[in-house]
Amino acid sequence: MKFTEQLKNKYNLIIHFMGITLIFNGIVMLVPLLVLPFYGNEKIYAINFIIPALSAILSGTVVWVLTRKKNHNGITVRDGGVMVVFAWILTCLVSSIPFLMLRDMNFTLSVFESVSGWTTTGLSVVNVELAPHIYLFWRSFMQLLGGAGIAVIVLASIIGPAGSGLYSAEGRSDLLLPNVTKSAKLMMSIYLGYVISGTILYIIAGMPVFDSINHAMAALSTGGFSTVTGSIGEYNSAAIEIVTIILMFAGTINFAAHYLLLKGRFRQFAKQGESRFMVFILSLAVPAVVFLSLNQIYSGFGEAFRKGFFNLVSALSTTGFSTVDYNTWPVFSIFILIMFMLIGGGTGSTAGGIKQYRIYIMVRSIIKHIRGFNMPARSIKELKVERPEGKVFLQEKEELRTGVFISIYMLLYFAGVMIFLLHGYSLTDSMFEFASSIGTVGLSIGITTADAPVMILWTEIIGMIMGRLEILVIFYAGARIIRDLKALLRKPIV
Repeated sequence: MKFTEQLKNKYNLIIHFMGITLIFNGIVMLVPLLVLPFYGNEKIYAINFIIPALSAILSGTVVWVLTRKKNHNGITVRDGGVMVVFAWILTCLVSSIPFLMLRDMNFTLSVFESVSGWTTTGLSVVNVELAPHIYLFWRSFMQLLGGAGIAVIVLASIIGPAGSGLYSAEGRSDLLLPNVTKSAKLMMSIYLGYVISGTILYIIAGMPVFDSINHAMAALSTGGFSTVTGSIGEYNSAAIEIVTIILMFAGTINFAAHYLLLKGRFRQFAKQGESRFMVFILSLAVPAVVFLSLNQIYSGFGEAFRKGFFNLVSALSTTGFSTVDYNTWPVFSIFILIMFMLIGGGTGSTAGGIKQYRIYIMVRSIIKHIRGFNMPARSIKELKVERPEGKVFLQEKEELRTGVFISIYMLLYFAGVMIFLLHGYSLTDSMFEFASSIGTVGLSIGITTADAPVMILWTEIIGMIMGRLEILVIFYAGARIIRDLKALLRKPIV
């Protein structure tokens, strides 16, 4: 009975936080209304945000009050995983309602756009030339919040020390400060500071104010939603591309690493294994793509380097901004882009993908074991890596965990590619599009449109959610829910 009572208390707590999540959704859904004074002709769309916002706030408040208890301690990572998964699904569904209230958006398209926004993917089924400004802002604002993470900006901030389980469950491994609440607040301060700086730099570079705000939010969150059809390439401005590259790098670097920079610990920042690995693979890939592939289609080295560097950074950072039509790129370049989308950005950042840290560990582990083939097992040293908190020695179980994660990630990736192949798409196009989905990148070869098959769109939706929540968290949450249900349904022994 005691165990059953504990389960009931735990799920009471989960429902309580779903109420908080609903209130949060309602509040943030009112923010796009700030756009209306500047675009008065779009006031007819205000009701599309006000009705779902007030409904979410009211229902969330009722749930929060009915399930409120004083004791909110004892949230483990796996319990936090259940909360995070429910919170993300609920948020994506609620945030899709404004799109659903548009005449030409059905349920699948609305959920797709919402999931793409919150997971900071950037794949879109919206025609940005026809979309109202209030909706363009809503898309970018979802990416800004999604990049920080729902648990970080809502749940962890509210429950204080007990939020460490939620913090870890959402893929955050490095605390900027010992306290979760203070870490969340500091993270948001750093995040918003970059957005404001990026907006100003975009305006100086010649981008219109509304576009600057949206692109700054999308670039830093490594989201990639754009307010123009041709993405960053439509501006054809080297200055705008440089600003975007800076923001993409900022978005793909661990928040704890940003904290080192703010504290002036430049040497410690430069020693990080993950950052050095990113520089290393870019230094190999950019020359290879430029000299071996792009020189064939562009007139000069300068143009080839500019196009190659920008789009490779966009793929590796999982941002998804583009300056070219990828259908014109040679297969070798497309293959490198696919690899970069799968690798992804830094751990504890706004980026998606497998994460550079895991690839770095895998490479180091392979080298270690190759060197140790002819050595006694006890003489093989533990891996030593540089992280923001300093030198860390990795145990065998973390190496194993990394290998398991990468294996599961690739199995899911190939499963998604197979679904694309079954719909008649080529192998290259299928690999590219689903790598963009599960890596939460947003680059497209042209498959993702409002007219795409429903199965393809839902495959991408699942891929985006899996990629954003780091896969294992979803598996842990699913296993925990099944276990708890079995425990509740099991008849007591007399």
